[in-house]
Amino acid sequence: METALRTVLLFGLTAVAEIVGCYLPYLWMRGRAGAWVLLPAAAALAVFVWLLSLHPSAAGRTYAAYGSAYVVTALVWLWVVDGIRPDRWDVLGGALALAGMAVIAFVPRAG
Repeated sequence: METALRTVLLFGLTAVAEIVGCYLPYLWMRGRAGAWVLLPAAAALAVFVWLLSLHPSAAGRTYAAYGSAYVVTALVWLWVVDGIRPDRWDVLGGALALAGMAVIAFVPRAG
């Protein structure tokens, strides 16, 4: 269980780093922030790549499972940062994504 919790937390941190790395340039492109945000955005994306490298599974499996965690993290971002509360369909989609992540990341595998 400790490994599963570590993996989920690592996926969450990875997703936040990726979202920040993409959100800051988005703000700049929309004229809501200065070009200075591009530097922390680049740093966030570097942290994102580093965090992905910490996962013990094969890269393709890690990316597939991470994608599901990213969906849920983005919905939390929608609520916390954008101020838009996810609706029941967002919640259902997030739950399905998490179920997919659990299957990909945590089922016992031979060999």
